Amino acid sequence: MTNASIAVPGAIVRPLTRGERLDLPKRVTLASAALVVVLVAVLLAFIVWNGVQLFAHSGVPVLQVLSATWQPDNTLQQPVIFGLLPFILGTLSVMALAAVIATPLSVGLALFMAEVAPRWARSITQPALEVFVGIPSVVYGWLGLTVLVPFLRISLHSVGFSMLAGALVLSLMILPTITSVALDAFTTVPGEMRSASFALGTTRWQTIRHVLLPAAVSGVATGIVLGMMRAAGEALAVQMVIGNRPLIPTGITQPMTTLTSQITLDMGNTVAGEPWNEALWTMGLILLLISFAFVAIVRILGRRRLVAE
Repeated sequence: MTNASIAVPGAIVRPLTRGERLDLPKRVTLASAALVVVLVAVLLAFIVWNGVQLFAHSGVPVLQVLSATWQPDNTLQQPVIFGLLPFILGTLSVMALAAVIATPLSVGLALFMAEVAPRWARSITQPALEVFVGIPSVVYGWLGLTVLVPFLRISLHSVGFSMLAGALVLSLMILPTITSVALDAFTTVPGEMRSASFALGTTRWQTIRHVLLPAAVSGVATGIVLGMMRAAGEALAVQMVIGNRPLIPTGITQPMTTLTSQITLDMGNTVAGEPWNEALWTMGLILLLISFAFVAIVRILGRRRLVAE
């Protein structure tokens, strides 16, 4: 093989280099992919191992985690109880409410940019949408703390810190994600479908309602799920406006807390190896399971979209 060469008509024949014989680019990309897989596997194993220590090491019953009482220390001479139900329900409820608020705005903006807006309007809305993505979460939280919370306190005669405040802040944060994915879904709808609809005498809005939206529904749903995934993992902005009360709220104007908010609040008060710290790792494991569920939903929606196409 040392005498192997590349023969090109009309060109000077040269021997293969060592890198060409070893197929170096293929080996580098294969090693990079393997490294990513190993890192993900190690990360998942680390989170799972620490997440189950609350049950395996400290002996906390699994059913206790599903209780509504959070009493992680015994400074008040009360039994230690690690009930995570308020945090789980708080995470799911504020995430769902944020999606309900953001979805109509996001889909409407995506439809405007894809079907209605002239070129000059798209040249304004697209950069404005990118600005939303670049704003740090602490800025959203600070605006919510200084503007939104006082407004809700005065208008709704409540404390201001609430599920509604957290959902409104999150809805602004996930709006670019849902809009971008929905816009891609609308622009990938074949133009022949629009032309056929117009040929039947339908108006633009009838075409959007009866042709465009049904054809892009799986892509829009994927954008909503991706937005909810970001909402589930957001911590700082929500923590600043939600009230951080470890209780199941009775309404959207009541203070509450989420898994991410409680982790950031308590991680400085615990010592590695104690049950309180292990409970925080269990919260992280629950967040991981929620993310896995969303990833599975996205993959199912993606397969349905491919089948529909």
